[in-house]
Amino acid sequence: MLAQVYSGAVFGVDAYPLEIEVNAGRGEPKVAIVGLPDAAVKESADRVWTALVNSGFQPHTGRTTINLAPADIKKEGPSFDLPIALGMLAATSQIGEEGLRDTCILGELALSGEVRRVRGVLPVTLSARKQGLRRIVVPAGNAEEAAVVEGIEVYAVTTLREAAEFLEGTLRLEPMRLDLAQLIEDFSEYGEDFRDVKGQESAKRALEVAVAGGHNILLIGPPGTGKTMLAKRVPSILPQMSMEEALETTKIHSIAGTLASHQALIATRPYRSPHHTVSDAGLLGGGTHPVPGEVSLAHHGILFLDELPEFRRNVLEVLRQPLEDGDVTVARAAATVTFPCRFMLVAAMNPCPCGYFTDTQRECRCSHVQIQRYRSKISGPLLDRIDIHIEVPSVRYHELTSLQSGEPSASIRARVMQARRLQQERFKSSRKVHCNAGMGSRDLQKHCALDEEAQNMLKMAITELNFSARAYDRILKVARTIADLAGSDRIVSDHIAEAVQYRTLDRHLWV
Repeated sequence: MLAQVYSGAVFGVDAYPLEIEVNAGRGEPKVAIVGLPDAAVKESADRVWTALVNSGFQPHTGRTTINLAPADIKKEGPSFDLPIALGMLAATSQIGEEGLRDTCILGELALSGEVRRVRGVLPVTLSARKQGLRRIVVPAGNAEEAAVVEGIEVYAVTTLREAAEFLEGTLRLEPMRLDLAQLIEDFSEYGEDFRDVKGQESAKRALEVAVAGGHNILLIGPPGTGKTMLAKRVPSILPQMSMEEALETTKIHSIAGTLASHQALIATRPYRSPHHTVSDAGLLGGGTHPVPGEVSLAHHGILFLDELPEFRRNVLEVLRQPLEDGDVTVARAAATVTFPCRFMLVAAMNPCPCGYFTDTQRECRCSHVQIQRYRSKISGPLLDRIDIHIEVPSVRYHELTSLQSGEPSASIRARVMQARRLQQERFKSSRKVHCNAGMGSRDLQKHCALDEEAQNMLKMAITELNFSARAYDRILKVARTIADLAGSDRIVSDHIAEAVQYRTLDRHLWV
């Protein structure tokens, strides 16, 4: 007898419908799986057979053929265990086929018959809804994740026996329901807050400007000055995630397997901080079957690279295209997939190999040549994509012992959101530019006009500090953001002066 079960498989950041055909025929007792299965899918034959026995069912004694369609796409992972087992039960008339007709099913089986959580449930649920299926059966650990999708009923099961009885109609289950608006409100709080940061007012101001305009930023300072502490708090001043952004981010983390059990949605901006030993594949994504890397896991959030010069040169260079385009394409022999990666880069570095070149309290032991060699590890094209570099000095004793709290993140975020609203209005007719950091040469001419006093200020900075043409554009972009934070339509000399201070690495006096 032939039975058909609907499921889904992930490709890139999306999923495609999968039909699992199970035929129970005559012949030697054997389970054959066809349709380009990988090793994990082939091994499901033994897992399913044992789970059926331990759940009190009678496996087929003849030849069982299982086809995974479409047959020309490689199938991977254990998420087909549950639909295969239910298909085998339907093919041997142990359950009826009626319950399978409008149902998407996925889940991994333990040998005991327990249903374990799997990756990629959210994109599969979106695909099932698009396919027109009425309901989806998922592991209990993935139920909240699937229930984020409206327009399809989500049923959670814990065992193979429970799933079979539900589809047979002898067990009643209630569909999982979530209040998405309440969910975002409940889980949009950040544990880190700028109120806990003592001192570093100039660095906090620079981070506010960076977030307001979507500018990448580099923090430069001796060890122990709070660069990492500041970076961890940057997500708390980013605008709150929209539902669309939350779904996109959750899809990526679901596919990568970083979503926690019973977690429905990622409602806070991601913060990713890979170690400097990370490979280019770990950063961009890769593998035989490509999975998202750190840049995609930071989508709509922050990618923090601490000790920037310690990263391998080839790893830093592969960042250039994602920073420019907002997505990354991973090409392999088996498949070519594109992952989104629109993130804000926050990087940190010491000013020299020993770390104390700019420290007024400790003496630097590095030579001029050593400092130049250390800085040259970061290429010009990568620096070209970082609009702001700011010094983070050592914190004074009286600042450390002060009982006064700093400005809370909520207050800073309010100013950031006001500046972002001005930019949305400014670029509403553009599809490519969303904030000031994305402006091209034409946008600079249109939106960054200077009065005579501001022009003189910029001319003096370019001439006396030996700024490059690259720095000229960056100063204009940052000055436009500073003006937005001040609620000013015009860029004045004060805005230019502050923007010039954010070009530490371009000042020839720095080394």
